[in-house]
Amino acid sequence: MSKISEIVQQARAAFNSGRTRSLQFRIQQLEGLRRMIKEREKDIAGALAADLHRNEWNAYQEEIVYSLEEVEYAIKKLPEWVLDEPTEKTAQTQQDECYIHSEPLGIALIIGTWNYPFTLTIQPMVGAIAAGNAVVIKPSEVSENMANLLATIIPQYLDKDLYPVINGGVSETTELLKERFDYILYTGSTGVGKIVMTAAAKHLTPVTLELGGKSPCYVDKDCDLDIACRRIAWGKFMNSGQTCVAPDYILCDPSIQNQIVEKLKKSVKEFYGEDVKKSRDYGRIVSSRHFQRVMGLIEGQKVVYGGTGDAATRYIAPTILTDVDPESQVMQEEIFGPIMPIVCVRSLEEAIQFINQHEKPLALYVFSQNDKVIKKMIAETSSGGVTANDVIIHLSVHSLPFGGVGNSGMGSYHGKHSFQTFSHRRACLVRSLLKQDPLKGRYPPSMAKMMRH
Repeated sequence: MSKISEIVQQARAAFNSGRTRSLQFRIQQLEGLRRMIKEREKDIAGALAADLHRNEWNAYQEEIVYSLEEVEYAIKKLPEWVLDEPTEKTAQTQQDECYIHSEPLGIALIIGTWNYPFTLTIQPMVGAIAAGNAVVIKPSEVSENMANLLATIIPQYLDKDLYPVINGGVSETTELLKERFDYILYTGSTGVGKIVMTAAAKHLTPVTLELGGKSPCYVDKDCDLDIACRRIAWGKFMNSGQTCVAPDYILCDPSIQNQIVEKLKKSVKEFYGEDVKKSRDYGRIVSSRHFQRVMGLIEGQKVVYGGTGDAATRYIAPTILTDVDPESQVMQEEIFGPIMPIVCVRSLEEAIQFINQHEKPLALYVFSQNDKVIKKMIAETSSGGVTANDVIIHLSVHSLPFGGVGNSGMGSYHGKHSFQTFSHRRACLVRSLLKQDPLKGRYPPSMAKMMRH
């Protein structure tokens, strides 16, 4: 038996011991996770600085605070979530007890990602623990410093057998996917998502796939462009564009394209200063391979701002492209970098048609002062989530599910949705053995009853 098989078997044996089933145990583990986040905040920020050039403030605001809020919300709400849910009864079940009982699925595998390597690993883990599962954690090897940190600190605060961390690259992940799990949550690319789903299918293991895609951002002419562009620039260039729900490209009328460019440039200077490379708030591309890929998307484009990079430090300047050909390479794949293409459309209807001709994105953004424009965009398109007149913020609301649709993924989590994702909602009907008479009609023989009917 391989080392990975041993770890998974150990987690299953720990789960089968039954200790995760009590509410008290789950809350204790969640409290351990909360303590870990608070006590190791500086270590977490240090790993994010080493992997992604994040300063301490951005590390807290973009990752740590979301994980902390998620675990605190789960601790507060879990006593309510675990209660059996009474359901509506039929005429024949009025005297019975009908309810939904949430039970843990078993062993969950969470495969994290590198762009937000702390929160996108810890947030789903909160839901899996709250639901009473054992959890095998596989951090992304690309964000190496965070992967090593998680492997060090998680066993210091949580049950070592129930919540093991496995580090490694493609070969380790491939070996891990051969094991039987009861649920898999993966965050990453669509291509790898298909590999995960294929492996899961061999064991009929259900999955949540948090993928990505090109999240469009439609800017209406009837809009405060100063506010809109400030919010768009924040969401686009945060983490050097390496955000799965970042606005990927802008759709706008040709008459406001130049204004948008100028206002985006103004916001970038306000956020990062005249020399962006020197800003402590501006990130770096995670690896040389990703740097080369993103720089390649700029080639042959009309660059009106930025367009430069430094391979040695993996810095790519905030970049704006105008009059972008919808068939160009930059419009064929998720950018995942600080490049903002602007594609001109002449109407809301044309924007909707453009969006619907492409794969369903993880997020969609619309900026307009006209409520009818917003409602029409929501009604006539499909995406994992929508934010109107801002970007990314829908992820911060516990009551809203975070997840994709179509090529951008399946399943969802956050808040109670996480608890439900990692639970089996078991249909339960409890009937008395004393009340027999009302049930006589269901038993054979049937002929006499048919004649009476």
